[in-house]
Amino acid sequence: MTQRVLIVSPHFPPVNAPDMQRIRISLPSFVQTGWAVTILTVDDPTPTAPLEPKLMGTVPAGVQIERAFCFSRRWTAWLGINNVALRSFPFLFLRGSQLLLSRRYDVIYFSTTMFIVLPLGRLWKLFHRVPYVIDLQDPWVSDFHSHPGAPRPPGGWKYWVAHWLGLKLEGWTMTGAAHIIAVSAAYIESLRHRYPRLQSTPATVLPFGSPDPDLRQMKETLKTCASILPAGGVRLAFAGALGPGMLAAVDILFAAMAEVRRAGVPVTAHFYGTSYSPVAPARPATADLAAHYHLQDAVFEQPDRLPYFDALQITLECEINLLFGSTDLAFTPSKTMALLAAGRPCFAITPVGSALALRLTGLNQSYVTFPVNCDKNDSVRAAAAHLLALITHPVAPGANPLLERYSANAIATEQMKIFTAAAAEIKF
Repeated sequence: MTQRVLIVSPHFPPVNAPDMQRIRISLPSFVQTGWAVTILTVDDPTPTAPLEPKLMGTVPAGVQIERAFCFSRRWTAWLGINNVALRSFPFLFLRGSQLLLSRRYDVIYFSTTMFIVLPLGRLWKLFHRVPYVIDLQDPWVSDFHSHPGAPRPPGGWKYWVAHWLGLKLEGWTMTGAAHIIAVSAAYIESLRHRYPRLQSTPATVLPFGSPDPDLRQMKETLKTCASILPAGGVRLAFAGALGPGMLAAVDILFAAMAEVRRAGVPVTAHFYGTSYSPVAPARPATADLAAHYHLQDAVFEQPDRLPYFDALQITLECEINLLFGSTDLAFTPSKTMALLAAGRPCFAITPVGSALALRLTGLNQSYVTFPVNCDKNDSVRAAAAHLLALITHPVAPGANPLLERYSANAIATEQMKIFTAAAAEIKF
C-alpha cells in the first residue's frame, strides 16, 4: 500500500523563502522511494518573500500541490498583520480538513518557521486520527532576546504577541506530536525542560542537509552564467540573512581582514541578501563595523534578497566562503552543509560553546572561535592566521565520508523513517 504524507508549509515555490528549502530538497527522494506527497501551502497574492519561478522546476512532477486561500496584505496591513500564516490560517485548516476527508494520509509533516500553523496538527489529529510530525528549524519560543546584552527583538510589539502565543500554544501542540525533529539538540532539550511530558515523545536531531541536486545543476551551468562577484583579489563571500547575533563573528572577521590587508593581501568581503526584511534597510548591516576597521573599500554589501540560484552561484564563484555562528549559541546556520558540499574553502567563525562549533568538530572541519563578552584579541590573531593560511594554501573540504551523512538523500531517508514510525502509532 502506498504511503501518503501531507506536508504543511505556507511558503513554497515559486516563493523563495528559507524555511521551505528543507522540504523542497527532500521531495525528489520522497517521490523516488514511493511516497505519495501532497504539499499544503497558500496562494498568497502579496508575498513578503521574493518570487523565483525557476524553483518550481525542481519540484518533482509526482508531487500534488494544494494552495489555500490567503488574504492580501493590502487589507490585513491595516491591522498590522503581514505574516502569511496568520493571513491564511482558517483556510489552511479547512483545505487540510478537506484533503484528510478525501483520502487516507499516513502522517502529517510540518516543516516551517511559520509556527502559528503547528497547532493545526493537533486539531487534525483529533478530528481525523492522523498523527503529525513537527520539524523545528528554529525554536518556537526562545529567551535569547531576554539575555543581558542581547539585541532588541525584531518586530517590536509583534514579536511579543508572537512570543505570548507561542507560550500558550507550544506545549499543547508539541505534546500531541508523534515525533519531534529539530536541527539542534538544544531545541529538544529546551522543550523537554518546559514540558516534562515530552520525555516520552520520540525526538531526532536532524541537521539541514546539503542541496546536492541544486549544486549539481549550478556547477553544470556555472560557465555559462554571467559573474555576480566583481573580479579581482581574494574574494570572501556570504550569501544569506545576517542576524544581529552573527555580527560579533563579523567583527572578528573584519579585524582579521584588516591585519591581513596590512600584510599586503588584497582580500575583500562580499555580503548578499543580508536583510530578513522584504524591504531592505537603508543602511547595510556591516557598514558600521567596516568603517570601524577602515574597510569601506574592501567590504561590499547588498541587503536585498537574492534569488536562490544566484546565492548558490556566489558560493561557487568566490575564493573562500564565509560561515558565521551566532551569540544565540543553539543556532546552526542552514547553509552549513551547502557550503561544505560546494567544494570551496570555508572560513568559519563562531562563539565558544556554540552548536555550530560542535557540528564542525563532528565533521572534522576547521574553524575559529571567540569568547562572548570577553577580550577577543587572541581570537583575532587566530582568525588572521587562519585566513592567511586559507589564502596561501587553500584547502577545500574535499571528499569526506562524514559529509555523506548529511547529503540531501541521507536526510530525506531519515525523514521517511520517522514518517513510517509515526504512522504506526496514534496517541491521544
